[in-house]
Amino acid sequence: MNKTNALKIAALIVILAGSGYFTLRQRAPHPVALGDRAPDFSVPALPSGEVDLKNYLGQVVVVNLWATWCPPCVEETPSLVQFAGKMRDHGVVVLGISVDQDLTALTDFVQQYKIPYLVGRDPNQALSSRYGTYQFPESYILDRHGRLADKIIGATDWNDDRLQQFVLNLTGK
Repeated sequence: MNKTNALKIAALIVILAGSGYFTLRQRAPHPVALGDRAPDFSVPALPSGEVDLKNYLGQVVVVNLWATWCPPCVEETPSLVQFAGKMRDHGVVVLGISVDQDLTALTDFVQQYKIPYLVGRDPNQALSSRYGTYQFPESYILDRHGRLADKIIGATDWNDDRLQQFVLNLTGK
């Protein structure tokens, strides 16, 4: 084989390998933006079962991504518990998705704070990555059509009247 043919074959291999790489590589997810349909998910629930977002289509859903080792998450928990209790009668669902790897710490925390809403587990942070979460806690308020109506980064006071009214307006009631 002459030098020209060898260079052509080498170039072809490089081109095929490059195109194969770009075709097969996993693209980095983009953060969920206002108005986007929220990525569906199903994660293990405490104490058993699944938290499956598609089961809540038609309802306003607050997806709270958090961890027991996160001080702002701990700070936010009491007001989110109160919010969940108050909003349940209005058809608003709160789903807590913990990124904790320590199941015992998570279970103890849920019992200690008497968390009344469904808590799911995302210990490998696959879901938080899909949503574009970069700081805990982050909350995603989804309208009845599963679209992102608002994203709250960091701890918030869920007892704030403006926030509660915003969520209630999404219910259409």
